[in-house]
Amino acid sequence: MKRTMMALATALLLTAGMPGGAGTAGAAEPVKLGFVYIMSGPFATYGQFAKQGAELAVNEINSKGGILGRPVEAFFEDSTGKPDVAVRAIRKLVFQEKVDCLVGLDSSGVAKTVAPLIPQMKTPLIVTHAATPDVTGDVCNPYTFRVSLNLSQNIKAAALLAADTDAKTWSTVGPDYAFGHQSWEYFRKYLKELDPEARFASEDGTAFASTKTTDFSPYITKIMGAKPDGVLVSLWGGNLIDFVRQADEMGFFKGDFEVLMTLGAATEVLYSLKDKMPENVWVGSRYWFLMNDSPVNQAFVEAYRKAYDQYPSYNAHGAYAAVQAYKAAAEKVQGTDKEKIVRGLEGLSLELPAGTVVIRAEDHQAVTDAPWGRTAADENYPIRVLEPLKIFKGSEVTPAAEDTGCNMKR
Repeated sequence: MKRTMMALATALLLTAGMPGGAGTAGAAEPVKLGFVYIMSGPFATYGQFAKQGAELAVNEINSKGGILGRPVEAFFEDSTGKPDVAVRAIRKLVFQEKVDCLVGLDSSGVAKTVAPLIPQMKTPLIVTHAATPDVTGDVCNPYTFRVSLNLSQNIKAAALLAADTDAKTWSTVGPDYAFGHQSWEYFRKYLKELDPEARFASEDGTAFASTKTTDFSPYITKIMGAKPDGVLVSLWGGNLIDFVRQADEMGFFKGDFEVLMTLGAATEVLYSLKDKMPENVWVGSRYWFLMNDSPVNQAFVEAYRKAYDQYPSYNAHGAYAAVQAYKAAAEKVQGTDKEKIVRGLEGLSLELPAGTVVIRAEDHQAVTDAPWGRTAADENYPIRVLEPLKIFKGSEVTPAAEDTGCNMKR
């Protein structure tokens, strides 16, 4: 376990400045937040961005007096992207560190394993990255929340884009686990509803690659040989970076088909690729730093750039948003008791850099906007930007709570 030293130092300063100094036990007791992300391996960049977003929120809150007068202390654990490791990390945070709330999770596979265990720990969990709809669907529970877009919402936006193209036959390249297969499943469902004439490649014409894959040439060759009109790419992280580089060399992006990359607008990916990211490709994200010009978003982007000399990614935003949501919930119920926080998060509406977000009480899923756009070069930015940028309203891409499969047993 590694503590965030900046947050701890701030917490100690706040404590020392309170009436009675460091010896005052009550008001000075810190609010403890436990974060679990992938901090090592090929997807570690996502965890690093999340850690930065979390630290930014914690430091901002502590500089303004903390939560209900109490400093915030952050604890970070590495899930390595493995369910069993994530479970051990969460148990450590809950039972050893006595955290008040859990935040994080990068992988859908990890989230599907972890979420059903959370009620045993009676500690709220705010999911910020893992996108499987099941977490706020058929494995939903009173203690698990999500503050970001889920897979279903992002894919609904992709389907709306796809329906507006001339493409009729679609294929896919994705990771060979829940995220990739569910992305394809939802894309087919939504696009068929929007365009009954849409057709989809059979198993022989689609490609799902292990997350350990580094050579994507066989998958690229397979998709190009199938001659689709459009391709949904749901790879992410290091896999997506490797895929784009190799696909560009093989002429994939010069093919006569539309390409939709569901997480291509992740700044982790864009910073790694820079001008190697092809232009004029549709890419999605769960947050885009230019998605609105609200004062809240402008302040977040400016503070993040000042602290880390980068534009914030959607994973940085997710972690930042979770901390802010916890603070808002605590202020709503005027306390940090875990059961009260659960009630405070239910139905919570707050203004985040991504816009106004509502966490539904029925399934604990955030209703939030989905940004998509075509990649474009802009001399004012070191990475590709989105031009044109298209924002799908949360109400447009979010299924009704009764259609998610969630049965909130309390």
